[in-house]
Amino acid sequence: MTLMATSNHPGSQSSFINATNQSVLIGGIPFAYRDLGPRTEVPLVMFNHWGAVLDNFDPRIIDGLAKTRRVITTDYRGIGGSGGAAPLTVGEMADDAIGLIRALGFDKVDLLGFSLGGFVAQDIALKAPERVRRLILTGTGPAGGTGIDNVGSVTWPLMIKGLLTLRDPKFYLFFTTTANGQRAASEYLQRLKERRQDRDKGPTPRAFLRQLKAITAWGKQAPQELGRLRMPTLIANGDNDIMVPTVNSRELAKRIPNAQLIIYQDAGHGSIFQHPTDFVAKALAFLDA
Repeated sequence: MTLMATSNHPGSQSSFINATNQSVLIGGIPFAYRDLGPRTEVPLVMFNHWGAVLDNFDPRIIDGLAKTRRVITTDYRGIGGSGGAAPLTVGEMADDAIGLIRALGFDKVDLLGFSLGGFVAQDIALKAPERVRRLILTGTGPAGGTGIDNVGSVTWPLMIKGLLTLRDPKFYLFFTTTANGQRAASEYLQRLKERRQDRDKGPTPRAFLRQLKAITAWGKQAPQELGRLRMPTLIANGDNDIMVPTVNSRELAKRIPNAQLIIYQDAGHGSIFQHPTDFVAKALAFLDA
């Protein structure tokens, strides 16, 4: 294992917007990550949405969680600062993630996955349950879940709308069209611009399309045996998720034993970005329980 860090004090940063970009080699491929917060025994490893790079993690959520625990954020293979080609299946992303957890020397971790990251987190928990202490799944759904294989047809028109209105498509994809939703969208998108230096590279069109193939394949995949998941699980979504329909979050809560479910009202796919303070408080209470 080779660790290449651009700082001698990777744990000394006070906030996500100035966290050092680091890299760890897994099977000869560099994986980009950032490492924040106190050196707690069980770190929280976070996995993000389709097309996301490190600078698409919400700094309010990362900083809130990193007040009391070590938080690792990472780029999937083939995207942002990570090398290689983006995998065409969620299963390969999960295998990479298990490799990352091992390479960083963690025996046990908590996982937080948003959207595509929630697919990946479920797969990690099923493949390596002994490594996962607690699981948080947000804006996500099970393999074969309702409408997941339609994400492309939902997304493209709203991406074009974004181009035509000169707005980030996340305005339309992650948030409701109400005044509350649009205000939350503006605030969230401003937060994503707070980091000024050493920003991560955006996704290439090729990586973006390869990830879409992986998402579509997950939507068509046979359901997994989620009843095997024995770790405590927290599920969160908005009541109006158009990307991974909210019914999927209810389905996860039914199928994962003793899962807790939070549904935010007048909120969409990015409900946790609409309610970062409340979500951080609930997530920390769950992780500390």
